This record gives sequence, C-alpha cells and structure tokens, in this order.
Amino acid sequence: MINPPPAGDLHASNKPLLLIDIDGVISLFGFDPHALPRGEFHSIDGIPHFLSAGAAEHLLALADVFQLVWASGWEEKADEYLPHLLGFPRGLPFLSFERSPGRSNAHWKLDAIDAYAGSQPLAWVDDAFNSACHEWAEQRRAPTLLVSTEPQQGLTAGAAATLRAWAHAAQTG
Repeated sequence: MINPPPAGDLHASNKPLLLIDIDGVISLFGFDPHALPRGEFHSIDGIPHFLSAGAAEHLLALADVFQLVWASGWEEKADEYLPHLLGFPRGLPFLSFERSPGRSNAHWKLDAIDAYAGSQPLAWVDDAFNSACHEWAEQRRAPTLLVSTEPQQGLTAGAAATLRAWAHAAQTG
C-alpha cells in the first residue's frame, strides 16, 4: 500500500523525493552512553528511542529542495509520533512494505519504493543498504542517490550537504 501526498500538499512538486528511514537515521542507537548526541529519549509504543535533534534539523532544512517521504518500517506511525516530537510537518507521505520479499536477495523496501517513485529522481537515506539496493540504484533510469548513515550518528551535516548538492544537480540536470 502506498500513501501519496494529499491533494494540495505543499510537499507535492517537481522536487526530487527524499526517502527517509527512521531507525539509524533519526532514531539513534549504539552510541556511547557517556557522550550522548544532541537529542532526547522518547518512549514510542513503549520502546525507548533516542531522537536526534541534529538529524531532524538537517531533514527539515532539506524540505526546500526535496519532497520528504517516510520510508521506514514505522509506516504511518512516523506521522503519528514524529511531527510533535521533532517539529516535522504533519501529513508527510509514507510507504507501506511487504514484509516477506520472498527468496530473492532484494531489500524489503525496494518494491514499495519503486511503486511510489516511478521515474522521479530520488535520494534515499538509510542505515541498512545491501548490495540489492546499490544494484537497483545503478539500474534506475532516474537520478538516484543512496546516503548511508551510521546508527550512532544518524544524518550528519556532511550527508545533508551532499543531499542538498545532489538535489540541486538533479533539478538542473
């Protein structure tokens, strides 16, 4: 199931898509507990998550050059929890995923991403790319960028700068 932006949504435009994973991008883990990154712990459905203030700021700043789309196993829960915790706009589209990709080696998100993105340029931020993701990105006809994050840091300023430069090139190229 794919959930497109509502009619008249400010995020629907000719901007490239920015597909956003949450765990390992915004919700950090594996960091040194004595050197917490900037952010806060929150209980989400009874599970503690450390939400990165820096990653949220970077993503919000990228909204002027990208259409933001949740591409996380959180699915609709992203819009339920994150807007008020991180200052995100409500109503961002989200992808729903088939949890059993079968015997293939394909990444479990690829079918839903393909169906949603079609031939639009896209950047995808995630902490769990595999070889199928890289092969898929190389074979897409539309410009495609994969940005890998480390789950203890999430989306960094350097990665955000790379995304911004790529979006400008994708829109002018």
